[in-house]
Amino acid sequence: MSISSSLNSGVAGLSANATRLAAISDNIANSATYGYKRSEADFESLVLNDNRAVNGSYTAGGVRAFTNRLVSEQGTLVSTSNSMDIAIAGRGFLPVTTTTSLDSLTDSKLLMTTTGSFSTDANGVLRTATGLVLLGWAANADGSIPVTSRDTVSGLTPVVINANQTAGDPTTKITLGVNLPSTQTEEGATVTPLPMSVEYFDNLGSSKTLNFTFTAVPPVAPATSSNAWEMKVTDSARNDEVVASYTLTFYDTFENRGTIQSVTPAADNPADTVWDPQTGGLKLKVGSVGDDMVISIGKPGDTNGLTQFAGDFSPTSISKDGSPVGNLAGIEIDENGFIKATYDTGFIRTLYQIPLVDVPNPNGLTALDGQAYRISSTSGSFYLWDAGSGPTGAIAGYAREGSAVDVAHELTSLIQTQRAYSSNAKVIQTVDEMLQETTNIKR
Repeated sequence: MSISSSLNSGVAGLSANATRLAAISDNIANSATYGYKRSEADFESLVLNDNRAVNGSYTAGGVRAFTNRLVSEQGTLVSTSNSMDIAIAGRGFLPVTTTTSLDSLTDSKLLMTTTGSFSTDANGVLRTATGLVLLGWAANADGSIPVTSRDTVSGLTPVVINANQTAGDPTTKITLGVNLPSTQTEEGATVTPLPMSVEYFDNLGSSKTLNFTFTAVPPVAPATSSNAWEMKVTDSARNDEVVASYTLTFYDTFENRGTIQSVTPAADNPADTVWDPQTGGLKLKVGSVGDDMVISIGKPGDTNGLTQFAGDFSPTSISKDGSPVGNLAGIEIDENGFIKATYDTGFIRTLYQIPLVDVPNPNGLTALDGQAYRISSTSGSFYLWDAGSGPTGAIAGYAREGSAVDVAHELTSLIQTQRAYSSNAKVIQTVDEMLQETTNIKR
């Protein structure tokens, strides 16, 4: 009967608008929640099989509501003062999990979030106040990130930052800019060995010294100048053992005057010490365990390395990498997801890389408490990207993603829903009055 279908349609309208009201109220309640993705209620009509006019009658089908969380919508980024407040400028999710899942982390236990305020707990684990633990790829000792599978969580580990950690940066490269006085290589000159010391740091952060000695080679008649020097390098970590011994010859031509012409190993030069004329680097072993080091003395014709001019013996520039052992001063995350620790010695070390998770259909993810999401059958499988590569955006430190809710829009929708609900209630009231009239006819 058409009048009873009208009643059913009115009741369906009340139910659908109540669902929409619930979504609106949830959105308004979370208008200040970081990372909140708004819900949207859409209506679809119901059409009965016999919903067609037959002999002037019509049967109402009604309406049905279904909700969808718009995870793909982004809120604005809000600057903060915490370096581990993390947001994403673009597509992608941060990989997280719960504390209880750390012992047996599997693909099914991977959770995702678009933003979070992370801080260390008593064990140094980076987590949010709601218990979401940040996951990443741990760096090797040299700061490189190992190659791992991108479609599984097997390579991910919880990010752990120990506040009392120390670290040292071994010296691997020294660049020498030294002028040797050409007057000492001339006939009849007084030859005086010229010493120079350079500090370096071994792989344990201890301070060691490389001692350089430059001795002019006397000319051989009929030449009046040799333009040659003997260079010996000894290492304090090896009881002043010779780690490099070479004869350096310099140009005296107009075009390349004063620069290195050739570097010839001496008889006592260690077999593992080699000069590369293409780079000007002297590769040698230093320290008690034989750490690799490159001393840049210059290549042929290079004015930036060792030179020979008529001036005084002058170390014009000496630069090196490395630092002594230092204490952790702070941590930050860059746009590519690298978590870097800064020590009070100025040394910066890469600890982790945080990948970004992407799925084919973000709006199909299952929403959980605390702005976390889980893979579902409608979202598709996940893939781990380097931040800023593929479809993913860059990571922003010192930032949180604000709520994606537009309060003005929600209040407008609230008024519309209220009127629609009242109208459906009026339909039910009218049907009730009409049924009452039908009942009165029988009396």
